[in-house]
Amino acid sequence: MVVLLVTLLIVGTGVLAVWFLQRQLIYFPDSEPVPSAVEVVDGARDVTLHTEDGLDLDAWFVPAAEATDTGLAVLVAPGNGGNRLSRADFAKALSRRGMAVLLMDYRGYGGNPGRPSESGLTADADAAAAALEELGYPPSRTIHFGESLGTGVVAALQARTPPAGVVLRSPFTELADVGAHHYPWLPVRLLLRDRFPVSEHLAESDVPVTVIYGNRDSIVPTALSEQVADEAPSLFERVVLTADHNDSVMFGAPVADAVLRLANDVG
Repeated sequence: MVVLLVTLLIVGTGVLAVWFLQRQLIYFPDSEPVPSAVEVVDGARDVTLHTEDGLDLDAWFVPAAEATDTGLAVLVAPGNGGNRLSRADFAKALSRRGMAVLLMDYRGYGGNPGRPSESGLTADADAAAAALEELGYPPSRTIHFGESLGTGVVAALQARTPPAGVVLRSPFTELADVGAHHYPWLPVRLLLRDRFPVSEHLAESDVPVTVIYGNRDSIVPTALSEQVADEAPSLFERVVLTADHNDSVMFGAPVADAVLRLANDVG
């Protein structure tokens, strides 16, 4: 009986710790301020996103290269770590291919105020879409690009504000499936507050979707990304790269080329 009680106490304490600290296991923001956009990308400029709950968030806008301008913009919703500085080269690659880019940072990232949560990132994405429209890119001229955790952000955004197209890089069916894979001994589905149900948001969508993933992903299991692609009702293209989650190719030319193929189809 004593052993049982001690075991229950240890398990209960662990479960409570996970409940209260779970967002620290999900979000890994680099909160350091980043330079002005023009210091990093020629021709870029800083923009401010105004959220419905009163936050002002810094972001970068990178115009399309004039020679190749498609008239489309890409809203880039990043993953759960770092900040927009680490996506500058990706923005340059998209710009060279004729697409304007809004590199957003969520609340708590890149010197922005606030603390990340699913509802918070939802508000941040709405503010990013509104900022792009003010810049001359309504949803019908916008592609939503989500990376890892950002796939959950843009999957929900496209359900509220349908864009011209969606690109999901390393998507999961829902965040609980990723958690259950990495923490099989925990009741993740009962504990998780931030759900990010990608497949659910895509189920009724007719927005063209490109799904990109690595075949040896150690963060988001490849099988989950495959399932998203299999179940997407409006799949435009599936791109499978020989790579892990954070390999450089996952932010490189093959990904930018896939965005351009979708842009050319919907533009």
